[in-house]
Amino acid sequence: MPIPWRMIGILLLAAGAFAAAWQFQEWRYGRQLAEQARLNAEVLNQQNSVAAIARQAEQDKRLALEQRLATSEQTHYRALSDAQRDQDRLRDRLATADVRLSVLLDASDVAPGCNMPASTGAGGVDHAAVRARLDPAHAQRIVAITDTGDRGLIALQACQAYVRALAPEHFE
Repeated sequence: MPIPWRMIGILLLAAGAFAAAWQFQEWRYGRQLAEQARLNAEVLNQQNSVAAIARQAEQDKRLALEQRLATSEQTHYRALSDAQRDQDRLRDRLATADVRLSVLLDASDVAPGCNMPASTGAGGVDHAAVRARLDPAHAQRIVAITDTGDRGLIALQACQAYVRALAPEHFE
């Protein structure tokens, strides 16, 4: 039986249509994949931009915190240096008898036979108060104690400023 040419033509035409449809589907899916890839790239670029902005914001906050801490450290170092200089000056003045430390005494509690002056001299601060001068060595020890206390208070203020700088929202 001979093969009819029409049948071959129809089969070839059907195969060509099938190949064309296949090609069209491949082109359509390729275009969809390309569009999806482009959208994914845009989303990725947006995410990278957001991450870069967030990273820059964190760097700016860290830099601002470092600057505040440096300023605070300089302030407290200056306060400590000033306190040390004042203490040194007071110690020198005590050592050279330029200044004498004295204490107020309760006039009603003076031991019998102890004659204390009833008033201060012309340069005195208190009016008619009984005062006693401290031994220079004791005065030096008192100054050393106050120096240690001043240093402790300045260090405490520095620690408080550091904590406030790290967590400002807790102290507002």
